Amino acid sequence: MSIVVRPVSATDGAQLLRLNNAAVPAVNELDDAALRSILGNSHLSIAVVDERDPQTVLGFVVTFVAGAPYDSENYRWFENRSDDFLYVDRIVVADGHRGRKLGQVLYSAVFEAARDARRREVFCEVNLQPPNPGSLTFHGRLGFTEVGQQATKGGTVVVSLMAASVDSD
Repeated sequence: MSIVVRPVSATDGAQLLRLNNAAVPAVNELDDAALRSILGNSHLSIAVVDERDPQTVLGFVVTFVAGAPYDSENYRWFENRSDDFLYVDRIVVADGHRGRKLGQVLYSAVFEAARDARRREVFCEVNLQPPNPGSLTFHGRLGFTEVGQQATKGGTVVVSLMAASVDSD
């Protein structure tokens, strides 16, 4: 398998929606309109694919910079902390493709985009409740550290708010 990243395309919507909603509760569920809005306002949305089958999305990431018209509680928390960041709103790798370093490939592209945009930090959040220990370990290996915690969705979700220096890629 020869893995490459490419920009998310207009024809990827159905696949992205399926992948996203299969990953709940690690990410929040979306409908088609919400997905289009997020993609339309994002700084960078990329897919990871097999070079031999570039139409099949194996994973994706959606990012925002400071000042984006985005109402996510977690994004707003980071925006109140800094104006010099690239925020990872969601990163999803398809079932059956986890453990193949696709998340690492996506994050390499995120850190490159942060450098290109001259951002000092990359921010993300990982669920503590419901727990997502695999994601916490993965993000720790990439140099992310907790800078805060926040309860969202009426207290039903608690997240670790994490930051990594762009130099730590």
